[in-house]
Amino acid sequence: MTTETTKFDRPEDLNWRYWFTVPIYPYGRRRTICKEVLKDKIWTFEQIQGIFYVIVPIRMTAIKLDRGGLLIYAPVAPTKECLRLLQEIIDLHGEIKYIVLPTISAVEHKVFVGPFARCFPSAKVLVAPNQWSFPLNLPLSWLGLPAKRTQILPLDSSQAPTADEFDYAILGPVDLKLGWFEEVAFFHRSSGTLLVTDMIVSLPEDPPAIIQDNPYPLLFHAKDDAADIVKDNAANRRKGWQRICLFALYFRSSVLNPPQWGKVFRDLFRASDRSAKAFFGIFPFQWQPDWQRCFHNLRDDGRLFVAPILQTLILNRSPKATLEWADKIASWNFQRVIPCHFDSPITATPQEFRQAFAFLEEDNISTLPKDDVRLLKQIDASLTNTGIIPPPLK
Repeated sequence: MTTETTKFDRPEDLNWRYWFTVPIYPYGRRRTICKEVLKDKIWTFEQIQGIFYVIVPIRMTAIKLDRGGLLIYAPVAPTKECLRLLQEIIDLHGEIKYIVLPTISAVEHKVFVGPFARCFPSAKVLVAPNQWSFPLNLPLSWLGLPAKRTQILPLDSSQAPTADEFDYAILGPVDLKLGWFEEVAFFHRSSGTLLVTDMIVSLPEDPPAIIQDNPYPLLFHAKDDAADIVKDNAANRRKGWQRICLFALYFRSSVLNPPQWGKVFRDLFRASDRSAKAFFGIFPFQWQPDWQRCFHNLRDDGRLFVAPILQTLILNRSPKATLEWADKIASWNFQRVIPCHFDSPITATPQEFRQAFAFLEEDNISTLPKDDVRLLKQIDASLTNTGIIPPPLK
């Protein structure tokens, strides 16, 4: 069971003034919802992010340390609302001791760490090794991380300052030529909780509460035609959310027809809303009647799975290391998984976690339908053939 709280008082409490560093929706206005996952022990803080109203939750996790104080995994934007919600927990359970940056390539996570750390000047900042930046590989202090308080996580988790309560496993760096991919999964032993960033997800059938705070993106994607006027109800919110999930994970699945731009521009004159908010009436999406089949195949009753983008473009560049990483995590005795995106918390066993990576084994075939990953495969082939990224490994 989880409980949710939010403290919206004034519009300025939602302001994120550094939105221009990663200019994606919702830009400078970021609502935060806090959930107590395990009483007096674990809390999550959710905001949203997206492009073209394809919005998903982004989540940080706070864990109470047995010796007092808190560890923060993957910070979100430290708005006044977020900080006030967090302060209520600090007042009861102690100061933030550690702030963890568990990735090296996901800019939507890295961008918040410096501003967040400045709000808590006594906290140590623990970052995944092999950090890099584009287009210039700058020192961490130039990226806003406090130099005197920032420490690279040791490869051996037993040597980390969090070793008394946490194990962790580092995957990577996976060389993608343009850069590297890396993720650090943390296991909190006493609560049986696994924290991951992007490596594993599960899809809820209905939109999470943070997504429903402003239903406009849900209703936008619930339209079947530019001229549609969509009522705000639970069914249409669910419809929009499930389509958003397909966009976010496949880009273009088999149930979404390629845009016919002549029709798209003719439909501008029929659009129910031609405001800037509605992209001036441009609606280039035509869904097939059985589109929900694709969502339910992907969701598979809430199972854990690896996002199609990671399966086709990243992890197949380092299958052996990925499987070794998954094996190490499967040796831990966790009961729940908290990812940074989509559903959370997820009740799951180590065996279910490990099964999500079976697509990398020699005798296994990905459960993703070939038609749904066709565009991702085309992107993969194009990037490989032009030498932009290395070829997949067998």
